[in-house]
Amino acid sequence: MKKAYALAAVAALALSGCATQVKTLPLQSSGERHGDLFYGEQTHPAVKTQLGTASYSVRIARRTDDADTACGEALSTALQKVRQAIQDRHGNAAINIKTRFHSTQSASSTSYTCGVSSSAAAIAVTADIVVLDAQ
Repeated sequence: MKKAYALAAVAALALSGCATQVKTLPLQSSGERHGDLFYGEQTHPAVKTQLGTASYSVRIARRTDDADTACGEALSTALQKVRQAIQDRHGNAAINIKTRFHSTQSASSTSYTCGVSSSAAAIAVTADIVVLDAQ
């Protein structure tokens, strides 16, 4: 019985460094251009045509970079997929962009939510693909 407790303690210690941290980071730290992307309730021109919802989950292997950089890379990868959906559906923007990691969601126009561990960063992005009226 003592041996089982010792093995459980060793396993718990080994896994304690693998914990995933949920982070909320400012959007400008991602290095993303925002011209065709409107986050949360961010104001945008009138919607001419609604083309559906796009939702993508991205998990990237973390290199030696810090947690914030890894989250920024995951966000960038997810937003590339959103931009591809805009193009594929003949839209010109994505509105109501939300980010989440598991049950922690952000519909903010200034920040995003990401999960990061020592080995990976992950994010889910959901957006409405639309055609906006020309300004």
